Amino acid sequence: MDHPAIPHLKSVDPVIGGLIDRVGVLPPGPRGEGTHLGALARAIVYQQLSGQAAGTIHGRFEALYGGRAPTAAELLATPDEKLRAVGLSRAKTLYLKDLAAHAVAGTIAVDQLHELDDAPLMEALTNVKGIGRWTAQMFMMFRLGRPDVLPDLDLGVRIAVQLAYNLRRMPTSPEVLARGAAWSPYSSYAAWYLWRSLELPEGVDARRKLVANAAATRSTGKKTTAKKTTAKKTTAKKTTAKAATANRTAAKKKTARTRMAKKRPATRGAARKAAKRGAPTR
Repeated sequence: MDHPAIPHLKSVDPVIGGLIDRVGVLPPGPRGEGTHLGALARAIVYQQLSGQAAGTIHGRFEALYGGRAPTAAELLATPDEKLRAVGLSRAKTLYLKDLAAHAVAGTIAVDQLHELDDAPLMEALTNVKGIGRWTAQMFMMFRLGRPDVLPDLDLGVRIAVQLAYNLRRMPTSPEVLARGAAWSPYSSYAAWYLWRSLELPEGVDARRKLVANAAATRSTGKKTTAKKTTAKKTTAKKTTAKAATANRTAAKKKTARTRMAKKRPATRGAARKAAKRGAPTR
């Protein structure tokens, strides 16, 4: 495998080096066909969907325009109902229209995105509704072929890092960035090998166990939460019952004191005052 990323990654991180050897091939080049707008539209369509479902909806979407990606003007002119009819959600319809509006207005020069450096490119893309950091990173990696993009929020990358480095828990985004600092300027390649490692036989088995353990942990957590909630309710009921009993006891005592006060004989002072007024005394 003849690429400067390979010796660099092997020298700075033996774990990634081992993954490179087991995967055994270089990452594919960027997807150059079509337009930048089409690639971004595809990324929006594919968000939070399985590959098969997303592919079906994307195919229907492009069929609206003769089997190709639409221009910004065409997309902006397409009625929302027509986009919804091919399977796009209300939110994704809004995102696609916002992308097209930016392109038509010129607030984002979509056709010239490849001319921007990584930081301003990220800023430009994330100004579009529905395009977050992850979607922008996928565009940078697979459309533009940027070599130093580390998708720290990607679930697959985080799972692969946990498995490759035998971590007790899935790393957070900052932890992925810290571990991947050594991979620069070829972070995109390291991420690609991490993804591919999950497709190796040992990766598939390990991922299956990890998912099963995570599901079991969530189930245990729910049961524990339910027990705690029940315990809190029981404690609250007991506290309320105690308070009610205390209130009843206090009320009884007060009533008893009042009755005793009515039956108690007058004091000497009261007797003298009554004598002066000519009132009879006990």
